[in-house]
Amino acid sequence: MKIRAAVLEEFAKPLVVQDVELHGPKAGEVLVRLVACGVCHTDMYTASGVDPSGYAPTVLGHEGAGVVEAIGEGVTSLAVGDHVVTLFSPQCRECVHCESTKTNICLAIRDEQGQGHLPDGTTRLHRIGDGGEPLRHFMGTSTFAEATVMPEIALAKVNPEAPLDRACLFACGLSTGLGAAMNTAKVEAGSFAVVFGAGMVGLGAVAGARLQGAERIVCVDLSEDRLELARGQGATDTFIGGDDAVERILEMTDGFGADYTFEATGNVKVMRQAVESARMGWGLCTVTGVAGKGETLDVVPRYLITGRRIAGSSFGGVKGRDQVPQLVDRYLAGDIDVDPFISHRLTLDEVNKGFDLMHAADGIRSVIEF
Repeated sequence: MKIRAAVLEEFAKPLVVQDVELHGPKAGEVLVRLVACGVCHTDMYTASGVDPSGYAPTVLGHEGAGVVEAIGEGVTSLAVGDHVVTLFSPQCRECVHCESTKTNICLAIRDEQGQGHLPDGTTRLHRIGDGGEPLRHFMGTSTFAEATVMPEIALAKVNPEAPLDRACLFACGLSTGLGAAMNTAKVEAGSFAVVFGAGMVGLGAVAGARLQGAERIVCVDLSEDRLELARGQGATDTFIGGDDAVERILEMTDGFGADYTFEATGNVKVMRQAVESARMGWGLCTVTGVAGKGETLDVVPRYLITGRRIAGSSFGGVKGRDQVPQLVDRYLAGDIDVDPFISHRLTLDEVNKGFDLMHAADGIRSVIEF
């Protein structure tokens, strides 16, 4: 079938919206008609050319939601008409990692996905014409397109009552933040938490800490507008970040530091602040931000040998097929306020505007509607 898609032709160049050929699903695969897709920082990061694992040409996009239109042989967990959220972090439910409660990083298709292929080592995306050049699948998803073909194990079936323009945010940013607090850190009721960064992931972490029953939640950012959104998600205290951030947090905690800190900026200097703001004895710093190529986190060992810990969090530790539907249900129940995250609504032809808005720190998330 012919579809419209946004193709990364060259790094550091605007995406090119064009017609491409999408072949139907093979065994274990599903064709999804996209309804909405978020424009995420990871898409921009790869498009810029600084992502060491990036590749081109590829159809970008990974934060999508849509409706199943066709299924391949052997697909049993999904049917035509199901509403789904795309998962760049799949869940096969069979590999040693999926069977463990310690991680959500599925191993089943990781190697091929990292190369932009579907599990059989080929692609379903091609340029128009005889012998059309294959186009790679970004993060196994390629949701900057009217439709996509994905592995069954990389789709979460969600409640059809959930508007798909909201549900798509659970495909990456929102689930990452919520899960960082709920799964990775396992924030305890009555605790003191600090979130550095009030973008989509940081705001999700604020909401996650609230859902876990944290008594005090501090959010630190450079934007007063974003801090206002953080207060709406449950932050009890907010302040503009700077060189004195650690000192201010220590003052709030009688010199001890916070039980839990979360870093959601990708800035290694802020990561260090998050470590140094964690409580002596048992403070846990959870890092979700993606640093630049070659950057390192500089931590004084004394902070660790006095009891602080650092954890990384991929997709918030969320096992996608099982837990994304649960998070969407909590949204439908009123526990998570998703509407404030949607700052701009775009068409596919305006995808590069979504990157421009992100560069300008204008809003939280632009959503493409098909």
